Amino acid sequence: MNPSAPVCPVPTEQQPLQEYKALQDSWFFGWATLGLWAYLKPLIISWGLGLVLASPVATVSFPAAKQPLYFVLSAVAGASLVPILALIQLYLGWFYVRNRLADAAVVYEESGWYDGQTWHKPEEVIQRDRLIVTYQISPLLRRIRYTFACLLLLFGVGVLIWIVV
Repeated sequence: MNPSAPVCPVPTEQQPLQEYKALQDSWFFGWATLGLWAYLKPLIISWGLGLVLASPVATVSFPAAKQPLYFVLSAVAGASLVPILALIQLYLGWFYVRNRLADAAVVYEESGWYDGQTWHKPEEVIQRDRLIVTYQISPLLRRIRYTFACLLLLFGVGVLIWIVV
């Protein structure tokens, strides 16, 4: 241990750097750190599972034999709910850790909800954490926002087709 390193009173599991490492190691949140295909694969799988759930509802609303276009559009839109919910959870988790790392002070609890404390990070910790935010977390959040934008665009195209036809 470095004797000149500042003593951090924050419990290990509440330290922003440890929360960041826990997200990276998590099977769900770590998914955002993977390469493009590995990132898209769970989205496609979750969309497929959503399609299995949404198709019966779409069939009741728009029989496939009578209204195939409306059936497909409604099934695809309903199936999109599953990956959207997953992306929201993914975004919120990374956004929370991003904020904890970017802040100059860490709010923590020593033993329970009733004894909240604040630790002001030393300058070198602030710089380290902000580098992690800039070069590690911000690209992940940008990727997730871009994925949301693509899903929104596809949804908009589906709505336009619905209106025009």
